[in-house]
Order: sequence, then C-alpha cells, then structure tokens
Amino acid sequence: EHDRLTGDHLYDVDHPEVVARREDVGISGAVLLSARDFELALAGIDQARYYAHPGGGVAQHAPFALAGYWTVAQRRGLRLEQLTGTGQADLFLTYVGCPPLEQIPPAAALSINCDIVEFTAEHLPRWVPISMAAYNGADSGLNAYQELAALLAACVDHLEEVRRRGRVPLEHLAHALGGVSFRVGMDFFEDIAKLRVARKMWHDLLAGRFGITDERALRLRIHIVTAGSAMTYQEPINNVVRGTLMGLAAVLGGVQSMGISAYDEALSVPSEQAHQQSVRIQQILLHETNVAAVADPLGGSYYLEALGAELEDRAWACFEDIQARGGFVACLESGHLQRLAADNQLALEDAVASGERGIVGVNVAPSDHDPFGIDGFPGAPDAWERGMERLATLRAERDGRLVTQKLSELASACRGGGNVMAGVLAAVGADATVGEIGDVFREVYGSWTFPVPF
Repeated sequence: EHDRLTGDHLYDVDHPEVVARREDVGISGAVLLSARDFELALAGIDQARYYAHPGGGVAQHAPFALAGYWTVAQRRGLRLEQLTGTGQADLFLTYVGCPPLEQIPPAAALSINCDIVEFTAEHLPRWVPISMAAYNGADSGLNAYQELAALLAACVDHLEEVRRRGRVPLEHLAHALGGVSFRVGMDFFEDIAKLRVARKMWHDLLAGRFGITDERALRLRIHIVTAGSAMTYQEPINNVVRGTLMGLAAVLGGVQSMGISAYDEALSVPSEQAHQQSVRIQQILLHETNVAAVADPLGGSYYLEALGAELEDRAWACFEDIQARGGFVACLESGHLQRLAADNQLALEDAVASGERGIVGVNVAPSDHDPFGIDGFPGAPDAWERGMERLATLRAERDGRLVTQKLSELASACRGGGNVMAGVLAAVGADATVGEIGDVFREVYGSWTFPVPF
C-alpha cells in the first residue's frame, strides 16, 4: 500500500495540503515520492521472478506508480519485456469511490490509460496495462446490475478509444480488460448470480459489438474483493465470519482469484494479523472444504438461473441508458453514476436506521461493550519527517537540468505531442518526484470538479 495523501493527489510531502495534515502521512501505506523510494520499497524483491501490482489505483497516480516500478527494474539491468504484472488506473475508484482533492478530468484519464495500453503493447508484452475494478463503484453504492452495466460501459469507452487510434489490436486490449474486479457483498445468492452472468455478458458484448472471435479475449477472468463496507467497527471479530461467507459466495460464483477484506477494515488499513487472517480464510476454503473441486456447482438451480436472467436484463437496460447518456466517461462527468451510488447508499443507511436491514452487533443484538476489541494498524508516526529528509536529499543530489528537461517534454506529451506514459517514465527515470509529475498534470489538464454537490 502507498500513502494515499501524497500518492493519490500527486503531492510531495512539502505541499501545503500535506504539511497541514502531516500527522496523516503514512497511515495508509508507504510514502513513495520518487524512483529512489521505490528502490527502498523493492529492496530484496526479485522483479524478474515475481508478478507485480505496483499500485496506481487512482487514474492520475497510475503512470507514476508504473514508472517507479519499471525504473527500478531498469536500474537493476532488467529489460522491460522481462517484467510481468498488472496496472490498475481504475476510473471507478478515482471518480466514484474515493475522489481525491485534486484529480485530472475523466476524459484525460481515459486518454492516459490508452497511452499506457499502447506503451505496454510495444515495450511490456507480458504486462496487463490497466484493469477495471467495478468493486470500487459497488462498494460506494452501485447495486449488482448497475455494477455489471458500469463495468461493461467502462470497458467499451476504452475499447472504442483504442479502436479510434488504431495502433493496438482490439483483441489485445480485450484480453487485458478481460481480467476484471467485482465486489462480493453479503447478498449471497445475488452476488453468485452476478458473477455467473458477467461471463455471458462479456462474451456477448465483445462478439456482438466489436466482432471479436479470439477465444482468449472472450473469456472473462474475475478477481473479487469482499465488501470492505460490510465490515463493522463494532465487534470486528465478527468480520471474520462475514469475510468467510463472502469468500464462499465468490468460489461458488466461479472466480479465478480473490481478496478477503481484513476484519479490521473499518478501523484502518489491514494490520499484519488481520492480513494473515484474510489469507487463512482463502486457504481454508481451498484446502479444507473441497468447494473448488466443481466448476459452476449451482448451475441449473432454478432460483440462481432465474435471478441471473433478471440481473442480466436489468444490467443491459442500465448499460444502454449509460450509452444513451454518452458513455461511461460522460456519466462520470455529469455525475449520473455518482448519483446512482449515493441514492443507494442513502437507502441502505435508512434501512439500517429503521431496522429493515439487520447488521449483527450494530442494530441486531448490539452490545453495551465490545468483547472483541482490537487495535488497528497504527501507521508510521514519523513518516512525514522521513519523507521530508529523503525529498531534500533527492533534490540536492539529482541533475536538476535533466529533470526540468524531462518535465518539459512530459508537458508537451500531455498537450498532444506524444505518449504520456513514455514521458512519465523518462521523467521518473531522471528522478522527478510525484509532486512534480502532478504539477505538470494539473497545469495541462486542470483539476476536475466533483459533479455532485454535498
């Protein structure tokens, strides 16, 4: 995990917004300000051996996160084509789930994502460039059929832009985008049905709209993360049970991989003990239950098939509505998707408050005291001070003229003169900082205004 205050916003630690909240720096993860910090974080890790996910969930942070990881590999003498891993650059997280204080507009993010697609197609053939994580829309309020529809609409916007550019075969991007992330929550049967129908919808979309026949591209690969929003801070050990049930639903729905939200999710980023417990849930499901021995064990169930058919009909109707409104990016810019999510969140809060929706330990059998009290991850109390020290050393030792040159070239690329991912990699390789990359983005693209008033 990276520090989200600096990373997501593309701020150096001496940025006024960071200085004002210096005690929050490091709470969510490591402070990574430059390629040198990535070298520290990757010490002892063999990049030629391991499949990597360098981070970059928020769209504007993705180029820097990828460039930091790739620069370390190059400094170690590795070739980019040797590296395996995946990026994210997810528009759901960026514009629905956790909009940062300053963020490039959605259209600019789509363009940069497609630059990442083109750069990796040329230089990193074993790398998955971006991934669509509808989880972040669903955990912010989108319901099951809206999650399906929005995910497909996000993929369509990327596929259409790559087709318009004409530099990368659609099958190449479709196969990469076919590794998606959904959310599995506490509605056991609905989420199983959602996962089952997602594969059919993906196949039908690619074959029908884009004429894709490549079997590899038509196969949807599903990663899920169990709902962090389902985890309560009241009696948090109960969340181990919730994580187990959600993980079981994912297996029965036929996912390829999963992540179990930590039982202390409502308190902090995962503590070491909670992270290990999440891994143990997966291992118990895999090794002790035999549930993974059967493909699609609930296929043929009248209830599941009927529920899946209803979800598919509603999802296609929602998808067509998004298309009629101009597509996924247009619905982010207008606030349509954010309003859908907010309406569902408010309805859920009302249902919990009224008792219509029961949550054990919260409004069902609540306790006057918490018999399962735990401490969350404390963070690093001196993260800001150490970040300031590393930043000062970097600025004193690097070639300032080279950094200025590469940042100028990056600005030209952002204005339409070249591949932005290539420009970020060159700047980070010259020891430009995350804040300096952010300054270029903000100067060229401006800052997006969240379209839904509070």
